[in-house]
This record gives sequence, C-alpha cells and structure tokens, in this order.
Amino acid sequence: MATNLPKTMRGQFLDAFKKPYTLRCVSLPNPTSQHEILIKVDAASYCHTDFVLAEGQMPGFPRSFPHIGCHEFAGTIVSHFESPSSTASTFKIGDKVGVPGRAFHACGACFECQGSKDPVSRDEPGYSVYCAHAENNGLSRDGGFAEYAVVDAQQLAPIPASMTAVEAAPLMCAGITIYAALKRCQLQPGQRVGIMGCGGGLGHLGLQYAVKMGLRVIGIDAADGPLKLAKSLNTGARIVDARTENAADIIQQVGVEDGKKDRGEMGLDAVIILPENQSAFDYGMALLKTHGTCVVVSFPEKGFHVSAHDIVFRDISIIGSLVGSNKMLREMLNFSAEHNIRAIARSFPLSKLNELVEEYHKGEGGKLVVDMALDTS
Repeated sequence: MATNLPKTMRGQFLDAFKKPYTLRCVSLPNPTSQHEILIKVDAASYCHTDFVLAEGQMPGFPRSFPHIGCHEFAGTIVSHFESPSSTASTFKIGDKVGVPGRAFHACGACFECQGSKDPVSRDEPGYSVYCAHAENNGLSRDGGFAEYAVVDAQQLAPIPASMTAVEAAPLMCAGITIYAALKRCQLQPGQRVGIMGCGGGLGHLGLQYAVKMGLRVIGIDAADGPLKLAKSLNTGARIVDARTENAADIIQQVGVEDGKKDRGEMGLDAVIILPENQSAFDYGMALLKTHGTCVVVSFPEKGFHVSAHDIVFRDISIIGSLVGSNKMLREMLNFSAEHNIRAIARSFPLSKLNELVEEYHKGEGGKLVVDMALDTS
C-alpha cells in the first residue's frame, strides 16, 4: 500500500448529455474488493466512443451523472486491495500499466468467462472481455479523465519499458481494436487487406500493424487531414483518396499486379470498415474478391445496408470485431514495442479537455491524448 496519497483528486466530469466537461475535485477512490487496484493516471486518450457517450447515443450509458469518461488510459499502480487470491498481487506498487475499458469485474462464471468458442481472441477460463455481466471503465463506471482511477487487475497489461504512458494510452482501445480486427481477417503474409478510414485513430495504427504483419495494404480515406497523416507514415501501404479513385479502378489495377483476369479473383482478401457511413461500407465491399472477408468495427446508430447479392453470389463473409482479449492486448503491446508502432498523437493537459474535444471535431486524424504531466497545478 502506498503512503502519502492525497485525499482528493481532480477529474473532468460529464454532468449531462451534450454538455462540456467540468473540472472539479472529489474524494480519492479506493480499492474495495477482489482484484481492484488504484492507479495514478499518467495519460488518457480520447476515443470516438467518448463523443458518442457524451451525446447520449449509447443507451444505458453512463449509468448516472456525474460521470468520468475515458476507456483507454495508462498509469502507475499506487495501491491495491489486499487478498491472497486476488490477481492484484501479481502487480507491484510502481508498475506501469495500460488500462482498456473492458472488462471491470468479469463474473468468472458465464459462458464467455469459462472459455467461449472465439478462436481469435480468447483468454484463459475465469475472465473474458466479452463478459456480459462486467462493467467498463469510462462507460458504466468512472474512467481515465481524472488523476486517479480504480481498475481491475485482470484487465491490465504491463507497459513495455520502451513505451511511455502517452504512447501506451491510445493502444488501450484504438490499438487493440484494430489489431484484433486484423487478426480476425485471418490472413497470411502476402495477402491483401484494405483499411477504410486509414487516417483516423484506429486506421493509421492499422496501416502500421498490417504492413509489419507482412500484408499488402491499401488504405482508403476521404478527407484531406487523415489522408495527409496516412501518407506521412511512409509505411509502404498504398493510400487511396476515395473521392477521386473508385473501387472498380483499384480492382483492375490489383488484378494486373496479381496476374488475375477473372473478376472473382481480383481484389482484396479482406477489408476493415472503420467509418460509420454507408458509402465507406459499400466502397470496402466493392474492393473484395469472391470469398473475401469484411470486418466491421464501427457501429453507426442506424446500422449498415448489406447487399444479399454480395453474401450469396460472391460468398462474402461479414463479421464484427469489438476488442481483443487481455492475452491479445499484451501481444499487441509487445508487437508495438518490437516494431516501433506508435500513434500519431497530440497532447493536452487535463484542464483543457474541452479544447481537446474541439480539436477532435476538426477531423484531422490521429489521436488526442490527455497528458497529466502537462497540468500539475
């Protein structure tokens, strides 16, 4: 147990939907049950889901106001609940950890926790990020837009020594989500993948991961800022402006490169859909070869229209991808450290979270992160 902890902390609170955050002091939270750990938040990354939540577009969340958002953050362990059977004891005071929002207090007993049939993202029996009974930091309970947060030891991942908290925080949702989506494509090195929305928070990380996985990558976006950011990475991926290049032309070019003449053989093996608009979904589906896979990550309020013709006559598989397991989270962090994969991010102090949100709405791509070291007053 750490000593000399403060009795209060500052946090940015949502007091109602469609309102700015309010900075104020509250009592310091404490670990009170099995697996709970108190961390000093070092960095907290802003996600599109934070915006969706604040707008009231996630039914049932938050459970109540006031609410502290952020489900992708990183920090330093300062205390934990003492219990011989708690996984909290596997972490020491001072350890640097990354915190995804899912899954706080997984039940340990449901179908998912006892070992679901998911072949791609599965933890050992006893814990699952897909547990329907678990809570989520930043959604159903308080998250990382505060100086301290109570988290579940089972959801944590050690941060590699070569990585800072500001670098790790965006990987706790954006990183693990796009990494898991690429894994769900189940591709082999040399196969082709397309990333719709390649210049956004997830997309620009996906470009880096996919190239380092040995895939042949086409990134597609339709806005100047994200396209500029995607091109600046110099990953070797082909970057396409969907406003000026159509899917049919890309398919023909890919077919020539691959020496294919039959339309069914021409195109991409998989695409990942990150934007929430129908045009991006349609563009991605059009890029696929017969028997291709479409991995849907975004969840627009009104859903997507799906062509039965694509599913029946082209045998296109459409699957969803939410997050990865804790095991995959650790794999992703080590992969990121090994290949020097980082988010392109801009940092703000906690006190200027509302300014960060204003920047988010400009749609310039990359990630925006609260760096607690920038605001120590």
